[in-house]
Amino acid sequence: MMIQSAEFVKSVLGTNEILYSEYPQIAFVGRSNVGKSSVINSLVERKGLVKSGSTPGKTQQINYFLINKNTYFIDLPGYGFMKISLKQKEKIRKMIIWYLFKSSVIFKKVVLIIDAKVGPSAFDIEMLGLLRKRENDFVIVANKSDKLKQKEVKKQLEMIKKKTGEQNIILYSTKTNKGREELLEQLAL
Repeated sequence: MMIQSAEFVKSVLGTNEILYSEYPQIAFVGRSNVGKSSVINSLVERKGLVKSGSTPGKTQQINYFLINKNTYFIDLPGYGFMKISLKQKEKIRKMIIWYLFKSSVIFKKVVLIIDAKVGPSAFDIEMLGLLRKRENDFVIVANKSDKLKQKEVKKQLEMIKKKTGEQNIILYSTKTNKGREELLEQLAL
């Protein structure tokens, strides 16, 4: 799989004509600070395309990136721990739920990113349940796998499989690009 082009298009907070574009949409979702932006940058092989920060909660809008002039990658705000007010957290949570489950957007795929070292959080398990209920096509990416010692990898992967009930987990590292080709195949760009 080759990504020839990638460009930022726009950020939205709610209903917008881009939601109903004829281009397929691939949404990236996960808790704050799990590396959603970094995974997208790794996939497109551009460090600064998607802005990321060291402070959890930097992304607070639905961000659209046009890939190969025919597919959108959607960088959603994170859920869970964020250094923002409770009111703002709830507003973001509602926006994510609306976009994924109440808007009429038809997704090509949803990429649920979890932390390989920490494993799935309660929020991740809740999101997984909602994706299954809505029958979204999804893939689970265990990011930050480079932070695991070699002997921990198998144990963590088994724990993630057990907690999620999924066998197809992609171990990913934005530092080494481990899992990049496998994820691109799953996205079928």
